[in-house]
Order: sequence, then structure tokens, then C-alpha cells
Amino acid sequence: MKLRIPALAAGLAATTLVLGACGAVDTGTGSSNSGSSGAATAASGEIPRPESCDDETPFVAVALPNLTNPYYVAMKAGFEEAAEANGFEVEVQIADDDDANQLAQAQSMLQKKPCALALNAVKSEPGAAIVKAANDAGVPVFTVNVGIDPEALESQGASIVQYLGADNTAGGRQTAEQVLADLGADAEIKVGFVTEPDETPTQMRDAGFEEALSANPNASVVAKVDGNVKPDDSLRATTEMLSGNPDINVIFASTGPAAYGALQALGANSAVKVYGFCASEETLTDAYPACVAQEPNAYGQQVIEQIRAWVDGAEPEAEILQSLKLFTVGQTPAPGEVG
Repeated sequence: MKLRIPALAAGLAATTLVLGACGAVDTGTGSSNSGSSGAATAASGEIPRPESCDDETPFVAVALPNLTNPYYVAMKAGFEEAAEANGFEVEVQIADDDDANQLAQAQSMLQKKPCALALNAVKSEPGAAIVKAANDAGVPVFTVNVGIDPEALESQGASIVQYLGADNTAGGRQTAEQVLADLGADAEIKVGFVTEPDETPTQMRDAGFEEALSANPNASVVAKVDGNVKPDDSLRATTEMLSGNPDINVIFASTGPAAYGALQALGANSAVKVYGFCASEETLTDAYPACVAQEPNAYGQQVIEQIRAWVDGAEPEAEILQSLKLFTVGQTPAPGEVG
């Protein structure tokens, strides 16, 4: 993995973390247009450049999963704000969490010959088909938040130019370190995960949490359930998990919607504490002592800035990871500060 601080808008640079550890995603194996991996393509300057990139106001296609999650509401606003500031026209399509719908929307936008496609896939594996469609159309793909499954990219013979998003592994570690700091480095801790086991970002968050938690020999993960990145599903999954594992005293919620659902599942007198990725606008309490937040509005802005820099001749980095903001008791994440 090769990381570098991107050119950011004023006020955003302080949120960026430069790392030299292992990466979140693979850029892919190449496509019928590029003939090489995304990283190699970027390095050699062979990224396909559609003619529309030279229009007075280039068109950028943006594909997002939904607008029910505050995360994507903030990200959509970031794309639109930065597009206006950087001389782009954007079309944002919302897939309503449907993989097939997102593919059809992307194909429709690709027919309009955009300068680039900014993709936050509904799911990591099906997203590879969208990347392949863009490769075949000669349109470069800049992914954000959800990494595209490397095996699916290889199977499709597809590649991306760049991934930009949170340093999810570090966020998981950061959360577990806060658990140990709050409860004690040798406390008896039984953790239940409310996660999404099939997505790259949550897999990395879970792995980072478990890695840091292992510093305490008396701490263990006793159950993992799928919250499906939805509050209602997370509420049901948490309720079932606690019923089957009454010894759980800590819940790690690996997404904002999971945190919402887990908190709703706990009774007022519950001794279980919820840690994880932030539920937007949810005040931190003794029962919800700490969370880490992404800044999706900034991510949308930064993807547009990366595309602008590439159009103007800069060499894109294959992967850009952002640090996460820690909130503790008494603090409240803003609408754009979500898990």
C-alpha cells in the first residue's frame, strides 16, 4: 500500500493521516482498456482520459448506495459542493441499496461519456461489475468508502484508479484501545459484535478491534451478528445476541446504524456498554462511552479534488486513507460525523 496526503480544501488537511501499513483494497488486475493494474496504470500515466474531461465543465458520474443513512446524505452534499467549486457538473444516482439497480444506473451514466465515475458501491463484490463496465467504456473509476473485492476485480479483469476512505483498521484499533482504557487493561470483557460480515470496511474495523483487544488476556469476542448496516436490523440482531449471550458487557458496533440499533436494544438499566463507529447526532453517555467518526462530506469533496487534480495532470495515488475522529462522554457527533 502506498499512501500520501492528497491536495485538500482549506481546513481539511488536519484530518488526514499518512500511513505506511497494509492497504484496504487492491486496485485490480487491469481491464480491456488499460491492460494493466490500476496502480501500474496510474503510475505510468495510462489512465483512460475521456474526451469529456476537456469540456469547459466536465461531467462526473457519482453512484451512491442510499440516502437513508446520514453518511450518504453528507457525502452527496460533499460531491455537489466540491463539483461546483472545481468546475465540474455531477450527476448523483442513488441505488436504494440494490446492486442490480446501481449497475443499471452506472451503465446509464456511462452512456453519457463522463470524465470519471466516482463509485461508492452498495456491496464490495457486485461493485466489480460496475468497475468493469466503466473500464469497457474507457472511463476511470475513483472509489470511495466501500472497497471493491480484489478477487471480484480479478475475475472481471477490471481495475480502479483510486480508493479513498477511512482508515478502517486503525478505527477499529482506536475503539478497542478506548475500551481498554475505560474498563481496565486486565478487566473481564466479553464483547459482542454488531457488524456487516460481507463488506470490506467492516471486516477491517472488526479485525482492528480484535487486534487491539488481544492486549488484554481477559477480553474476548463471544458473538458476532449481522446488523446489515440498518438500525432496525441491528436492533433485532442485538436483542437476539444478548439473549443468547447474557455475559456480554461490551458491544462493538462497526457502523453508525449498528450503533443506533444496539443502543435501542438495551434497556435503561442495562450494564452493557456500546462502543464503535458513531451514530450521527447521538450524544455520548456512560452507556455509550466512545465512538469514532468518519467525515463523509469531506470524502466526497476530496474525491472531486482528486479527479480535478488528475484532469489537470497530477498522478493519482492508488489509496488514500483518512484518520477517524474520537468522541467521548458528553460530546455529540455532528450530522456529517458518522460511522
